[in-house]
Amino acid sequence: MLSPDTILSRIASPADLKALSDEQLDRLADEMRHELIDVVGRRAAHFASNLGVVELALALHLSFDFSRDRLIWDTGHQIYPHKLITGRAAELHTIRTKGGLMGYPNPAESPYDLFMTGHAGCAPSTALGLKLGDELAGRADAHSVAVIGDGAFPSGIVFEALNHAGGSESKLLVVLNDNKMSICPPVGGFANALDRARMSTTYHDWNKRLKSLLPSIPLVGETAERWLQQCKDAIKASLQHGMLFEELGFTYLGPIDGHDLKGLRSYLERVKTMRGPVLLHVLTNKGHGFEPAVKDPVKFHAPNPFKKAKEGIVPLKVSSNETYTDAFSAALFDACARDPKVAVLTAAMCEGNKLQKVRETFPKQFFDVGICESHAVAVAGGMAKAGARPVVDIYSTFLQRSYDQIFQEVALQNLPVVFCIDRAGVVGADGPTHHGSYDLAYMRIFPNMVVMAPGDRRDVSPMLDFALGHDSPVSIRYPRANLEAVEREPQPIELGQAEVIEWETDGMFVACGAMLGACVRAAGVLHERYGLNVGVINARFVKPLDRATIGKAIEEAAFVLTVEEGCLNGGFGSAVLEAANDAGLPTHHVRRVGLPDRFILHAERDEQLAEVGLDVDGLVASALDLARAVGLEFTDIGPAVATNGRAHREADGSTVVAATPSEK
Repeated sequence: MLSPDTILSRIASPADLKALSDEQLDRLADEMRHELIDVVGRRAAHFASNLGVVELALALHLSFDFSRDRLIWDTGHQIYPHKLITGRAAELHTIRTKGGLMGYPNPAESPYDLFMTGHAGCAPSTALGLKLGDELAGRADAHSVAVIGDGAFPSGIVFEALNHAGGSESKLLVVLNDNKMSICPPVGGFANALDRARMSTTYHDWNKRLKSLLPSIPLVGETAERWLQQCKDAIKASLQHGMLFEELGFTYLGPIDGHDLKGLRSYLERVKTMRGPVLLHVLTNKGHGFEPAVKDPVKFHAPNPFKKAKEGIVPLKVSSNETYTDAFSAALFDACARDPKVAVLTAAMCEGNKLQKVRETFPKQFFDVGICESHAVAVAGGMAKAGARPVVDIYSTFLQRSYDQIFQEVALQNLPVVFCIDRAGVVGADGPTHHGSYDLAYMRIFPNMVVMAPGDRRDVSPMLDFALGHDSPVSIRYPRANLEAVEREPQPIELGQAEVIEWETDGMFVACGAMLGACVRAAGVLHERYGLNVGVINARFVKPLDRATIGKAIEEAAFVLTVEEGCLNGGFGSAVLEAANDAGLPTHHVRRVGLPDRFILHAERDEQLAEVGLDVDGLVASALDLARAVGLEFTDIGPAVATNGRAHREADGSTVVAATPSEK
């Protein structure tokens, strides 16, 4: 908790910074880092990136008045120092918890947060839009600033924004926060160019030297001016860095030390007097002020809670459970080992998708394209056309950025690209910017696209094998969750075939994806506590839908509940209703359970599932409501079983769920 005897505790708004001396500001920076370390020591949160921008946040708020000027933090997970000095320091300990501060900018929290930014690359565009809007509204003197990291900078939309801004006369400041990192180390030609820029003397240093030499040069008038310009151009070209931005119409400044608060303020004050768009290249260290994070910024991007001890950093809790991400990573590794034509593509999320082993063992089959999801999908289309078997492994929320390429470069061409869609459904503390709510709805509309979702661990490898052997694009989605295994003899994966776990006529759960285990447990509760015999279908396929099996359930069962961890609008349940309508079946006894038409705020994943009725208690309640509505009689005999149903944990950490809810 925030100590009352600190300078930080007295900062109610950025205006309070103005009265501090340089020494007090340095102390404040130390206090801010101490608070960050304290908070992350107690809960998983973004860490190294926030430690790296403490001085930058202070310098920006000291140099500008963002009660009227504009500030956009790209990606947004480095927002914590900004929150500390905009009146939220006392609440920082609540960050990423239900009802607490969001781990990203949130306009509902503060007028200093203008956009809820959670995806990379958009800050220059939105900052330019704010500037143009202010000009139209008669506020032409308002400054607009975008802070963007070097990892996000190669995103295509960044260069679209630079092209627009550079061709205009609008005043825009783009701060390139260069810490030599994305979530993983950056890749590609732009990263190489920044490496060269960091090693060379700045263009503006040379420019100053030339101007100081000019009086001693025996040339006058236009000849001297022309000679000076030629020298400047030659120097810029030889140094390489800055030349691209200058040619686009930006004034390039830097690189400068991003931890020199006084120097930062000097440059920012200079920028305020300049005309047109400016790019300020700032060098920072991810994890600055905390040596373990400096040494391993990947590990400390969003670490588990820890404590400092003599032996170093000691994690306070480490889950040993195997997740769906682990299972797909292992399956992809096996696929690469079997077939050299299999290629795995990711967009700067090697660590998140747990692809390190694939990258290290099969470097020629692994491609990290940086934060460029559209490019990743288009490249995959080209690879598939050439005879490779590309797998695009991207989080659901980020795959949305490549929507047009999924359509044009893959589905329209009917190319066998496999989409492994990680983090599908609610994702916990990252909140609404990162939930994978929409992939079922946006993938199933495309002709040629097969849409699948594993019900449990036993579906994972067979589904990937099926997808790699299929001759059209395939989407496989899975959640940020621990693996479960439903007790049964799994049926083989066949195109458009669901798997019946248990057939009953009182009611049926039709489970889409990893909701299968919860449906089996809910069916167990309904039988043992209420005497209702409710069956479960593992849908497996959203497209093509198993119309025969699901249609039979609609015909024979007193009620049917479709269950999905995705948006209800246009999702799996909608596909079932569409199929029933096409077949002329009644649907008065069919209900959909899934994510409602609103954004789900940050909380623990279990809390979010309970909030929207996707936990066992919620499924039982939905089934009982529907059973009453259709006239089924039942009696509550009391809580004879826990709502978790009958389950046990295997040695590998996965949960095994009983698969026969109606057995006596």
